[in-house]
Amino acid sequence: MAEALTAEPIKAPHGFFTRRGGVSSGAFASLNCSVSSPDDPEAVRENRARVARSLGVEPSALVGLTQVHGTRVVTVTEPWAPGQGEKADAMVTARRGLALGIVTADCAPVLFAASGGTVAGAAHAGWRGAVAGVLEATLAAMAALGAAPGDISAAVGPCIAQASYEVGPDLRDEVLARSAADAGFFAPGQREDRWQFDLSGYCAARLRAAGVGHVIVTGVDTLAEEDRFFSHRRRTLAKAGPIGHQISVIRLA
Repeated sequence: MAEALTAEPIKAPHGFFTRRGGVSSGAFASLNCSVSSPDDPEAVRENRARVARSLGVEPSALVGLTQVHGTRVVTVTEPWAPGQGEKADAMVTARRGLALGIVTADCAPVLFAASGGTVAGAAHAGWRGAVAGVLEATLAAMAALGAAPGDISAAVGPCIAQASYEVGPDLRDEVLARSAADAGFFAPGQREDRWQFDLSGYCAARLRAAGVGHVIVTGVDTLAEEDRFFSHRRRTLAKAGPIGHQISVIRLA
């Protein structure tokens, strides 16, 4: 069975899925849900089917994007084939029966639900997208469907934690160029001219500043929990080859 974490106060059916409960093998073991990975396509299809069915929808109703670390948001009204998603980093929908899926391997997946179950959203928030405003863009797209920020609950899912996320001056400079007050999301690094960045805390703060009614952070570190999560940074540090990606999904009840 596909393993997933859930987060209150999100009332819509959702899951921050781990890497457990799939059929992929090797570096992709086992619930790799990235259609762009060099994993066996049949295995990926089965993994995504398991995710979809665990949330009560058919596999064809689970949609994803070609994620590019930007701020574009797609309003979903009809499903599309796996791998055919537009270049964007967030989706919103007011249509029941559709499931919105975001794949990550250290970036923050953020799931949104309007009270009353009328609108749902999902966003991929790496640091670039978060700084550029992908979360606020998602809220704007939900507002266009009738959901005010104060009526929305948002959950920041498993991602690389501050203790694991060493960054250089280029990242810090871009964050602080937007707001010097965001220096509080950086702790001193273990090396000179390096810092530890709190990605999940930064995302949560941006959501609260945008007026979101309820914000929760799962606080799970994808790099630290190798048996449960894929991690791009872990792969990079180990100088390893390709890996899989976990998926986070939400649908309207």
